[in-house]
Amino acid sequence: MCGNTMSVPLLTNAATVSLTSSTSAPMHSWFDLMGLNPDTPEDEAGIKKAAEYIKALIEHEMKNGIPAIWILLGFSQGGASSLYTALTCPHPLAGIVALSCWLPLYRAFPQEANGSAKDLTILQCQEELDPMVPVRFGALTAEKLWSIVTPARVRLKTYPGVMHSPCPQEMAAMKEFLEKLLPPV
Repeated sequence: MCGNTMSVPLLTNAATVSLTSSTSAPMHSWFDLMGLNPDTPEDEAGIKKAAEYIKALIEHEMKNGIPAIWILLGFSQGGASSLYTALTCPHPLAGIVALSCWLPLYRAFPQEANGSAKDLTILQCQEELDPMVPVRFGALTAEKLWSIVTPARVRLKTYPGVMHSPCPQEMAAMKEFLEKLLPPV
């Protein structure tokens, strides 16, 4: 997650927890994950708690004089949290970079979206061989975003041959997106 008046990023990480869907060691997670399937139950309370935490960080910075020219950026659950937070944030944000993720609580949208959500600019990147977040989730998320945000402001880019990990082409797309979106300093 980064905000800009002086191109100073504010970075945060999820807590380390055990996930319902995982039998492996505890990992960084913004909310519990029961599975990745459009019909799998979602941790609504955890998703909303993560969004409130991120909104509180934004509001804290705003109280310190940093305007809400924020771009939320996240990978996997961080991207999912960024999407949900930006779409429900009471402050208009500059944009979202959503890498290898999905829109949590998608059934609540577009009704749950705030009034300024339609003006968000979104770069959504999805790896085509991602076993964690299948490429169809990227397509379903983009379709939902096009019903919430002005469609021309949502850009979905897919990366063939790439698994659940950012690739150099993704980083180049992100750099280009940020350079276009952020005001010069």
